[in-house]
Amino acid sequence: MIKSAFTALLLTVAMTVSAQQQDPVIMTINGQPVPRSEFEYSYNKNNTDGVIDKKTVEEYVDLFINYKLKVQAALDARMDTTKAFRTEFAQYRDQQVKPTFVTDADMLAEAHKVYDQTVEHIGPDGLVMAGHILMLIPQKATQEQQDEAKRRIDSVYTALKAGADFETLARQLSQDPGSAQRGGMLGWFSRHQMVKEFEDAAFALQPGEMSKPVLTPYGWHIILVKERKQMEPFDFHKESILRFLEQRNARNSITDQKLDAMVKASGNTVTKEQLIEQRADSLSAADPQMRYLIKEYHDGLLLYEISNRTIWEKVSKDDAALAAYFKKNKKRYKWDEPRFKGMAYHVKDQADVKAVAKCVKKLKFSDWNEALRQTFNGDSIIRIRVEKGLFKKGDNKLIDRERFKVKDVKVDSVKGYPIDATYGKMLKKPEEFTDVRGLVTADLQDELEQQWVADLRRKYNVIVNDDVLKSVNKHE
Repeated sequence: MIKSAFTALLLTVAMTVSAQQQDPVIMTINGQPVPRSEFEYSYNKNNTDGVIDKKTVEEYVDLFINYKLKVQAALDARMDTTKAFRTEFAQYRDQQVKPTFVTDADMLAEAHKVYDQTVEHIGPDGLVMAGHILMLIPQKATQEQQDEAKRRIDSVYTALKAGADFETLARQLSQDPGSAQRGGMLGWFSRHQMVKEFEDAAFALQPGEMSKPVLTPYGWHIILVKERKQMEPFDFHKESILRFLEQRNARNSITDQKLDAMVKASGNTVTKEQLIEQRADSLSAADPQMRYLIKEYHDGLLLYEISNRTIWEKVSKDDAALAAYFKKNKKRYKWDEPRFKGMAYHVKDQADVKAVAKCVKKLKFSDWNEALRQTFNGDSIIRIRVEKGLFKKGDNKLIDRERFKVKDVKVDSVKGYPIDATYGKMLKKPEEFTDVRGLVTADLQDELEQQWVADLRRKYNVIVNDDVLKSVNKHE
């Protein structure tokens, strides 16, 4: 017993040493080893030939470490334990795992099922390739309209019996515009696809035969049968049916059916979710690419959540911090050409031109919209049309003409609002952070992220194995 346990221990140690030799640890982050294969997966995926800012292995190391540090911070914050995270991660993971429950044999069986159902639906009469010429009879048609349609179809039938070309007359006279442009041709159809009167007449004909005028709820038809056939063998349609099933995401429904059967076979001792998780674990153990793809989903969601909480959303909503950052770094923000900060507006009454300007004169730019809405468009009568913003030359024709003094600009009139005006001021450079909010937000986010990463590097111990790093993509 002791000898057996000792032997098992030796085997375990040997297997561990062998695995480490095949996939050595490239770095350790907060005591957690990172195998070389994980780093290679990330590096190779993010540095393909098509990537513009392609990195060397040495350049990528810091990016990868920063990524792992942020994920570690999210794990420490237990973000992976929330119901929202688990649900979202499961959705991404399942997209990769669920299709693996379906084999080629499953898809082939489903294709046979579709084929057999189609053959049964078509029935013993097979398929007909036919065309028609239609004279419509409107709903609630008068007797005169009905008689006229009958007279016209009889005239066409007489011409066809005398040798006129069916497709030519269909293009010229048929009142079914869809088929008329194809010479009256409707394509292949089976029983139960057309109204009964049309169907009975068509399936009574042999190839090359033409019907007498047939009355249906749509009007009068003359039907010409081109061909008849039975459904071809399964192999003839196999590839098209398989493509159809893929387009309809049949794998998902097949997977659900198989999972339901597996749950039932277990006596409901396992759930579908547990079965999917077990499959994900087995796939990950057997296939490093699948393992790291699933891990990429997992860690990527954590990275997004902690970055959003710590930096992105926090900064974007903190106007005070943005204003302070802009004030401190105001010289950094410049424009190549002036901007007009204000509005172009259109009114019905000349008196409203000055009234609009007076309304917003003493207000903050951000408060203009609400003041104008309450003052001029507060009731059912809309007195002004306004376009407010920060404009550069070319953004607005009225502002181009009135403020940028561009000559020969044709301003499109606004129907019902014949009087055009502008109000605002020209700026040579931004005067407040809202004038360049996007740039200020991005810059402050970058600065805070650098501080955050520096804090994480102080908090978590990082050890890089330089010898293993040198072997990335250079081993067999």
